[in-house]
Amino acid sequence: MTDLTHKPVDELTEAEADAELARLASAIAAADIAYHQNDAPEITDAEYDGLRRRNDAIEAAFPHLVREDSPSMSVGAPPAEGFAKVRHGEPMLSLAKAYTDDDVLDFIERGRRFFERDKDLEIAFTAEPKIDGLSASLRYEKGVFVQGATRGDGTVGEDITANLRTIADIPERLAGSGWPDVIEIRGEVYMSYAEFQALKARSAAAGGQDYVNPRNTAAGSLRQKDPAVTASRKLNFFAYAWGYTTADPAPTQFESVQKFAEWGFRVSPLMVRAQSAEELIAQYRLIEQQRSSLGYDIDGVVYKVDQLELQRRWGFVTGEPRWAVAHKFPAEQATTVVRSIDIQVGRTGTLAPVARLEPVTVGGVVVENVTLHNEDYIRGIDSKGEPIREGIDIRIGDTVVIQRAGDVIPQIVRVVLDKRPAEAQPYQFPHVCPVCGSAATREINEKTGKEDSRRRCTGELICPAQAIERLRHFVSRGAMDIEGLGAENIDLFFQAGLVRTAADIFTLKDRRPEVQQALAERREAQARQREAASGKVRKAVRAVEERNYEGLDKLFAAIDARRNPELDRFIFALGIRHIGETTAAVLARTFGSMEELIRVGKLTAAAADPASVFPSVDGIGGTVVGALVDFFGNERNDDVVEALLAQVTPQPYVVNVSADSLVAGKTVVFTGSLEKMTRSEAKAMAERLGAKVAGSVSAKTDILVAGPGAGSKLKAASDLGVEVLTEDQWFARIGK
Repeated sequence: MTDLTHKPVDELTEAEADAELARLASAIAAADIAYHQNDAPEITDAEYDGLRRRNDAIEAAFPHLVREDSPSMSVGAPPAEGFAKVRHGEPMLSLAKAYTDDDVLDFIERGRRFFERDKDLEIAFTAEPKIDGLSASLRYEKGVFVQGATRGDGTVGEDITANLRTIADIPERLAGSGWPDVIEIRGEVYMSYAEFQALKARSAAAGGQDYVNPRNTAAGSLRQKDPAVTASRKLNFFAYAWGYTTADPAPTQFESVQKFAEWGFRVSPLMVRAQSAEELIAQYRLIEQQRSSLGYDIDGVVYKVDQLELQRRWGFVTGEPRWAVAHKFPAEQATTVVRSIDIQVGRTGTLAPVARLEPVTVGGVVVENVTLHNEDYIRGIDSKGEPIREGIDIRIGDTVVIQRAGDVIPQIVRVVLDKRPAEAQPYQFPHVCPVCGSAATREINEKTGKEDSRRRCTGELICPAQAIERLRHFVSRGAMDIEGLGAENIDLFFQAGLVRTAADIFTLKDRRPEVQQALAERREAQARQREAASGKVRKAVRAVEERNYEGLDKLFAAIDARRNPELDRFIFALGIRHIGETTAAVLARTFGSMEELIRVGKLTAAAADPASVFPSVDGIGGTVVGALVDFFGNERNDDVVEALLAQVTPQPYVVNVSADSLVAGKTVVFTGSLEKMTRSEAKAMAERLGAKVAGSVSAKTDILVAGPGAGSKLKAASDLGVEVLTEDQWFARIGK
């Protein structure tokens, strides 16, 4: 079937439009359930808004095709099972979206056209931050809080009264006077950045779950069966609207919200009244600039007609008020402040600068740190000396715009120069290692004669930071893959003096009492951090700790299981600079055993002309040979490797290229989610059968093995006429 997802609406046939509306209805319904019910969105806000806009555009072009289950006919998602249902006195509607200044101007112009007969009428508007949390409706009768509910599908929500009562911002009784006999106060429940970070820290200390962002965490906290858990999360509430009421709070939107403040609610201090589109957009810009300093998530600014009488006259369209619109911030970017610049030392000694930011949400994820790559990048130039970010350097205190490249990796897009503090000074990159004090130098590239862009610590094995990173690398999935020995335990055992080199890992079982003591001391430290937690939480934590304690034998067994690693894994695990998984496989295939690699490495390191000694190997260039010379020519590494080989015996690399191998000499690419083997296992298997494994599809590719979720590589293979196999077909081909 033809892919219609990107076909312009005005080019769709009626049958194609019908099919697209069906697809969009299904996709949006699934996204609504993930966001509103499960508190675990599966797509970004920008992607969701794109689906909604396309659905609306198709319905406008083909009004006779509007479906009964159209997303334009519904709000949110049905209430989840497990909570009593609450029917709202007035529907809780969604808001129309504006993405550009022109959209805002269009909103204002529509209002002026609607009221154009009222020649002397002055329409006022309000502007306020759009809080990114969970909408809630609070019913008060004679000033007493009697029931609270989620939005649900807009008509029926979930009864979460007990949980809402734990929020300090929600009064049990309204203060002041003048409140109606019955009123449904509406607003947003949210979690501050400070509480979010505190919760993450408490959970990490207890070995609990990680949390992705404040919005999902707040929503999940509000839906807890035990209100005590909700109370422990310190949620907040902003009031900004109302539903059913026996009397208007005041004649205007702005005055009504100020009444809420008199009655004991928190309201946004950034809410203003304006007379023009220009004033509204100016407030939008102001709020956008202050976004990173608010301490909680917002994703736009909401504009509303101020006069309640005019709101009623302008009325509603399906699911939305005509008199309000949400001006969304760009989903991919956000503005924040650089609090500090820290230097981290990697396993190869690289000094990696990291900017610590005021926390801000970008694409649904809280971003606090962003890599600054190297000192040239901080100065505003690239590896060729060309200016980036208009040549503007990055300083502590700078206001910066960040984005997540590919919706994954945070990066700084630009510096807001007119907000730079007067006292901000250019960052001075350290010339000594911040961990061990050894000199940190920039090497000269032999080919170009230019300085390397990265500065490296010369301390090597005497540098604790490099030692820890090397150990973390050694046990990682692509290397020795020792289950249960992750970064946290490596750090613990290193600080306790139990593991200083890789060989020490394989003697941990002989020092069981010391290992148990280190784990016990960590548990005691964690317990001290959790004294404020509820008894139920402490009990759950103790259960986790007991399971971890019982898992010690499993850890020792996992270590023993890796005493005969594959040769390519072992070479990669050594952490030799410039030798990744692919190069390690080439070395394993070339030399066959660790003893032979060491012999040739030593001869090469001792030679006046290393290139004349090291054999010519396809895929091994001067950079890798230089790295091997540095490693095997460093006597401090000899004892480390010798001690390690006394504990483990890497398997000789054997290539099973039989006469009837159907893949020998073929170039193979693996893509998608492989289900019967890991990517590294698939690669090793193919290479042992004489195949060459590549990372991308080209005209030289012979076979593409595609698992579920295969994307661009599968399309490229189809375009180039490359043979495509499933995993089962691959196993059949190689006779497994």
